[in-house]
Amino acid sequence: MKILSNLLPYVLLIFCMIGCSNQETFDILIKNGQIADGTSQPIFMGDIGINADTIAAIGNLENAKGLQEIDATGLTVAPGFINMLSWATESLIVDGKSESDIRQGVTLEVMGEGWSMGPLSDKMRQQEQSSQKDVKYPIEWTTLGEYLEFLEKRGIAPNVASFVGATTLRVHELGEANRPPTPAELENMKALAKTAMEEGAMGIGSSLIYAPAFYADIEELIELCKVASAYDGMYISHMRSEGDYWLEAIDELILIAKEANIPAEIYHLKAGGKDNWEKWESAIAKIDSARSTGLKITTDMYNYTAGATGLDASMPPWVQEGGYGKWAERLQDPAIRKKVIEEMKAKGDGWENLYFAAGSPEKLILNDFRNDSLRYLTGKTLGEVAKLRGTSPEETAIDLVVQDSSRVGTVYFLMSEENVKKQIALPYMSFGSDAASIAPVEPFTNYSPHPRAYGNVARLLGKYVREEKVIPLEEAIYKLSGLPATNLKLKKRGFLQVGHFADLAIFDSKTIIDKSTFDEPHQFAEGMVHVFVNGEQVLKDGEHTGATPGRVVRGPGWKGHN
Repeated sequence: MKILSNLLPYVLLIFCMIGCSNQETFDILIKNGQIADGTSQPIFMGDIGINADTIAAIGNLENAKGLQEIDATGLTVAPGFINMLSWATESLIVDGKSESDIRQGVTLEVMGEGWSMGPLSDKMRQQEQSSQKDVKYPIEWTTLGEYLEFLEKRGIAPNVASFVGATTLRVHELGEANRPPTPAELENMKALAKTAMEEGAMGIGSSLIYAPAFYADIEELIELCKVASAYDGMYISHMRSEGDYWLEAIDELILIAKEANIPAEIYHLKAGGKDNWEKWESAIAKIDSARSTGLKITTDMYNYTAGATGLDASMPPWVQEGGYGKWAERLQDPAIRKKVIEEMKAKGDGWENLYFAAGSPEKLILNDFRNDSLRYLTGKTLGEVAKLRGTSPEETAIDLVVQDSSRVGTVYFLMSEENVKKQIALPYMSFGSDAASIAPVEPFTNYSPHPRAYGNVARLLGKYVREEKVIPLEEAIYKLSGLPATNLKLKKRGFLQVGHFADLAIFDSKTIIDKSTFDEPHQFAEGMVHVFVNGEQVLKDGEHTGATPGRVVRGPGWKGHN
């Protein structure tokens, strides 16, 4: 007994060493961060432990250790941000690092504004291959799901998701024809949509100001949306008008949502053209009224007063029927050319005339040419080029489309700064760059992108949150993460919660800001410090690590799991 009593202190010491000093160890431990969890609730101080690709713990983890530790003192720790309108479809093939967006904390690129990278017919594949410009790549897929898997296997830094494009479905069956689909063609379009939904598409995406998307009537769109609705997907639309017929276009979207029993989102909500700025209150009243009846109507936006598309948005859809070849051929017919010029100078008769809406050729910047011999014009206004050539702005636009063998990328100054601020404050507003994710290297430096490609998120957090205090930081983070994740019905993403995938954006809220301008667009945003995608660090101390852990994120119709 005496021996046992003498040994007792040592036995207790051993048990204490085992139990009392059992220090939890994580693969990654982020310490002392100001945590904004994506719910819009107040920011709180805490630590986050990550194991493999998953958030394992959140809270006071002062007794824990990490194989890798990051001191986030003074930094905001947020869920990775969701880009609701990404055109990184090709840029990720060329450069999977996705630097312009990763450096803003974007960890999910959502594609599919009207056009998606599948499903493709043999003819579509050939056309896409032949129309490639600086970005050249083999098309090794047919379906949308195969394209997304192609990206993942190739190696990409962000996660990716996509809607299936209503335009893509239409072209697959009708080509560029200006007519309704036959019953058989519509059934084929619906079957293709069904396949895409089962592959994980988020829903149906449309872009109704452009030919041939413009040729689709509301019944065609409702039928396609019914397919997506059956898989719990959503409808998202660049509406038929964002200017002169803006209110009517909102009515159409709401009716599609009602008839197809589907949530619907308006891409890049805006009132384009000074004459339409005063319609803002009426437009929001329509959306709010629909929401009050139980319809799930949401919106997204980019944080600029200028949009970017092509000169096709300045010419009537009838002249574009049949695709670029037919369009260019018609533009060289003197009689047709005269009629197009007349229509360019007037409010569009049932179509969206962005040239007229801008109000001046000086408010159109030419930013993307296919032809090397025309690239010296990059960054000039249409008015400047017209003066250089001694032709009218309308004639100049027509000549450029023909000479460049393209629609010619164009920036249009259309919106009101006051309305931009009002839109940011809407409770159902999320954000999309409407741009590729690029870097200041070739081939991306061959054109002059809209600054939103480099700064959409950073501009929100710097200019509109910190400097102008349009909305609080917690609300902005919710609108960049939790809100879009909820709208898309994503599993285990969009919030900082135990069990969720470890997609994180860690930044300095005191310094984050966009640097890209229209004159010097190829400039990264500043203030993002660390970014993690699926638990792997892709940005460290503001520099890209080269890691490519991005995955396909699939919608609710997919048969597997995210």
